Amino acid sequence: MAYEISDKCTKCGSCKEVCPVEAISAGETKYVIDAGTCVDCGVCANECPVEAISPAS
Repeated sequence: MAYEISDKCTKCGSCKEVCPVEAISAGETKYVIDAGTCVDCGVCANECPVEAISPAS
């Protein structure tokens, strides 16, 4: 199961910097995670200062 980034994202970029498979990119209003590339490691969620990242529902 991939992770997803909610609208709480402040586009700080901390998640993108730590993603080991480069699945995170800047979207128009927030960062987005490519579900096909995400390996479900959770590093991004642990790094997010505003808790905007969680497992996809």
